[in-house]
Amino acid sequence: MSTLTDPRKESFSVSMLIYDTRYRSTTIQIFVLVLVLMVVFWLIRNTAQNLSDLGKPIEFGFLLEPSSYDINQRLLDYSSRDTHLRASLLGLLNTFVVAFLGCITALILGVLIGVARLSKNWLVARIMTVYVEMFRNVPVLLWIVLAMAIMIESLPTPKAFRGENATASMYFSDSVAITNRGIYIPEPLFSNSLGNLSFLGDSSVRFDISLDLMLIIAVLIAGFWTSSRINSWASKTQNETGIRPTVWYWRLSVVLLPLLVVLYYTGFHLGYPALKGFNFQGGTYLRNSLIALWLALSLYTAAFIAENVRAGILAISKGQSEAAASLGLRPGPTMNLVILPQALRVIIPPLISQFLNLTKNSSLAIAVGYMDITGTLGGITLNQTGRELEAILMMMLIYLSVSLTISALMNWYNNSVKLVER
Repeated sequence: MSTLTDPRKESFSVSMLIYDTRYRSTTIQIFVLVLVLMVVFWLIRNTAQNLSDLGKPIEFGFLLEPSSYDINQRLLDYSSRDTHLRASLLGLLNTFVVAFLGCITALILGVLIGVARLSKNWLVARIMTVYVEMFRNVPVLLWIVLAMAIMIESLPTPKAFRGENATASMYFSDSVAITNRGIYIPEPLFSNSLGNLSFLGDSSVRFDISLDLMLIIAVLIAGFWTSSRINSWASKTQNETGIRPTVWYWRLSVVLLPLLVVLYYTGFHLGYPALKGFNFQGGTYLRNSLIALWLALSLYTAAFIAENVRAGILAISKGQSEAAASLGLRPGPTMNLVILPQALRVIIPPLISQFLNLTKNSSLAIAVGYMDITGTLGGITLNQTGRELEAILMMMLIYLSVSLTISALMNWYNNSVKLVER
């Protein structure tokens, strides 16, 4: 009579790390990881040793030295006596300004152009096709230089606004001046200002934030949140009763009325630019380099976003449009309420890449003299201090952090609007 017994378990041996398929892949991955870390460690150690032998050990004390140069477009107070660290901070803020304005403008233009390219009007569709092909197939650097050249050569000089024989005039009741040096627009002022809130004291990276601006932003956020809650209540009522209450005036009131009260009590008024001497004084000054860079990056990136939008719309079945038309919806509401919300699943992933490309392409600002992080930390600071490695490493870390932040925000938004599968 035979008996059945469990097979004897094989004891573990070192050779199994190589010959056993259960462990081989893990062994190879660990070996490659260790090898890569060793190479990276050797490169860092060798670079540090060579720099030390040359009398240039890796250190970041140069950031606290006086910068001794000016920044032509800035959001915070700055003088040439401030440190390289503060100059780099202002350059980073200038990068944020261009990236934010460019992404918003490119998104709006890209959506409009992408939809217009699918228009049944032959002329409109062909004009949009020419726009897309023209901007996509010419390097963005050429568009930036061209935009700068157009502003310098075609717009009037400040002296053209002077005297009775002036050949140029201001716009919007003499509140906006468009010149070859830039654009001057009214600036917000407060006669009963709440003051500024200072961060980081007297350090090199100190900055002040207007309490008036913070209060206005807070009121706007609260107003829009309340407006969204009212809209949600109206939608819920419509689902329950079939009748949607009229709430547009409530939504408008909760946003505008608190804002008007805040503006009144803080003494809000506008400071207008005026020609004094050889240039305009007062108001907010937007340099021609900022305008040229903003327009060129926006128009260039909008061409790629338009193609993403067109692909997303074409990915939606025609049955969706036909169903909307059978319910009596016109083409405009059909696109806004039916097609585009579904097309977001296709549009958003490549849209993230276009936002990242625009942010990184902003480093071309040095071609037109706009002082972003590349012009400050990677330009004048690098040349003055001779700290090439430190400056380049910091710039790489900054762009990496900004790109990852944009990706995280866009991925979060993509997940929030993603259709839930049943």
